[in-house]
Amino acid sequence: MDSYKIGVDGGGMKTECILIDARGAVAARHTAAGCNPSLVGPEMARKTLAGALQALLAQAQTKHPGSKISATLLCMAGSPPFWREAATGIKDYGTVTAVPDSLPVLELATGGAPGLVLHAGTGSFVAARAPDGSMHYAGGLGWRFGDSGSGHVLGRRAIARALLELQGWPAEAGDRKPDSEKRSPLAEALCEYTSLGGYVAISRLFYSAADANVKIAAFAPRIVELAEHGCGPAQQVIAESLAEFAVLVNRVLAKILPAAGIRNHQFPAASPGPCLIVRPACTPCAPSRPRRPGRCSCNPLPIRPSRACAGCC
Repeated sequence: MDSYKIGVDGGGMKTECILIDARGAVAARHTAAGCNPSLVGPEMARKTLAGALQALLAQAQTKHPGSKISATLLCMAGSPPFWREAATGIKDYGTVTAVPDSLPVLELATGGAPGLVLHAGTGSFVAARAPDGSMHYAGGLGWRFGDSGSGHVLGRRAIARALLELQGWPAEAGDRKPDSEKRSPLAEALCEYTSLGGYVAISRLFYSAADANVKIAAFAPRIVELAEHGCGPAQQVIAESLAEFAVLVNRVLAKILPAAGIRNHQFPAASPGPCLIVRPACTPCAPSRPRRPGRCSCNPLPIRPSRACAGCC
């Protein structure tokens, strides 16, 4: 009987599951809605994860009859104690272990060596392994307290900027062409996203919706898309948010690289979130890049986190 392992990357916008065989080859995938309990609530988080695992298992049984799951690794956003407790109640999926979603990307980026991960997804965090081998985590405070560089912060900043324009106030420089009566691309995108056409209706939507925090974060991909196509306001929203994120990065680096003797230490970094590598928005974002005590080359992480989760099993 073949043995398989499952890796789960549970975030705010989606839950990605992957099934791998004994050789490490991908046998099945399934993607479901987000399951961060801070966003969707504990009950819905459990329900979403259970449904995703069942769907993946159904695929496995169809494609590989008689297959057995030996281990499942849950790499989850949200409260670690919540997910550790949830893992104890999951049966028929082998040995189930829950860890923070920062672990797989850090391992993937550093290979067990000192390094840094700057993650900007629905939420944001910095994960690092210092030269002495100690592990560090900063950020991930959630939407109520703000995660600079995160999808929620990008959405909130962009929506606020577009709402001011829809209120009738002149757009900031670069928002639209001088003397143009047309809305800026950012305001147009917000109206299209909400299927509404005015400040009052859109404002009411976000203040009355029970899942407003999710709706705000879900606008972030459109902001990144606009920035990639040269929309100045979208680029500025990203730059301002990443400038705040850079402050946190500097605090982490100041702690793990404090000695003057390692100022020239080569310290690799990776960024799995698209907000950190968007082009051409990287140009206005340049002032927000961290001033590091050592030399730190930051590269995009071109692999799905769910694959990294399975690889850690």
